[in-house]
Amino acid sequence: MTTTTKTADATTAPTAGEAVLDARGVTMRFGGLTAVRDVNLTVNSGEIVGLIGPNGAGKTTFFNCLTGLYVPTEGEVRYKGTVLPPTSYKVTDAGIARTFQNIRLFHNMTVLENVLVGRHTRMKQGLWSALLRLPGFKKAEAEATERAMELLEFIGLQDKAQHLAKNLPYGEQRKLEIARALASDPGLILLDEPTAGMNPQETRAAEELIFAIRDMGIAVLVIEHDMRFIFNLCDRVAVLVQGQKLIEGDSQTVQSDERVIAAYLGEPVAESTPEVEAPAEEAPAKDAPSKDAPAEEDAPSDEDAPSEEDAPSDEDTASEEDADEAPAEDAPEAADAPESSEDTPHDPASGKENDA
Repeated sequence: MTTTTKTADATTAPTAGEAVLDARGVTMRFGGLTAVRDVNLTVNSGEIVGLIGPNGAGKTTFFNCLTGLYVPTEGEVRYKGTVLPPTSYKVTDAGIARTFQNIRLFHNMTVLENVLVGRHTRMKQGLWSALLRLPGFKKAEAEATERAMELLEFIGLQDKAQHLAKNLPYGEQRKLEIARALASDPGLILLDEPTAGMNPQETRAAEELIFAIRDMGIAVLVIEHDMRFIFNLCDRVAVLVQGQKLIEGDSQTVQSDERVIAAYLGEPVAESTPEVEAPAEEAPAKDAPSKDAPAEEDAPSDEDAPSEEDAPSDEDTASEEDADEAPAEDAPEAADAPESSEDTPHDPASGKENDA
């Protein structure tokens, strides 16, 4: 890419700190779904602001509200202090241009013609002037062509001005879309994922191009998922999560915010760790009874149920009663038994006779 410095040098530097875009309380609802909720964002002249967030956070919807494709349900959008009309072509005429997440070129038109399409908002000639090819229209057309060639030289595609847009490589189609947006001489350009699908070399070229656009005095608001790209590029970064602005600040502040990390990596990261480790922690607990078995044997637990056997039950009580009665009846015989054994120790028959 060849970005010419003369374009940047010829442009007067904007007033520092002047608010170019001021979005206040922007809310967008689709039936019962709130895609954007009460978002405030300011972009100053000569500033590059990044807008990041997970997929489905409402970034592109917010862009559509800024550029008139959607009419916000609540809130207002001001450009240089003036409330923007809710019509896309009037927003472009006011001074805001944009690119899209998906490339939207006129593929069967040449590279030059695509840039001229973006220039038509600055051409003031009417229909009859164009149909009759009046001198005023011819002059305006020559000026538009000259400006378009300057922009093609700015992005490095001047040698492919007569090529069909569909024949350009992907990275050059992205740059052509930016050139078409610049053709309307905007004070603010909105870039929706300008490096999507690019390789590292093309991403670096896009970064240099955006810096060159900023040097021309044009404020930039960019959506991107490449965090390295966005943090190297932007002066400030705002984070959208579920349609709400979570935080806004410089790159270091945003990168170190725990809420941003949780939004990208997932809220349950810290909480899920104990759940994963829980089985490992519970496993020793299951083995614990075997280790603690001696303690349980010593302690009076359910395993000491034999103590109930030792305890007098109904059957044992009955046996004890019988046992108490039996000695009473057999006591004389028990007493005689030893005497007989003493008197006739060698005559077992006599013992039998005595027993009989």
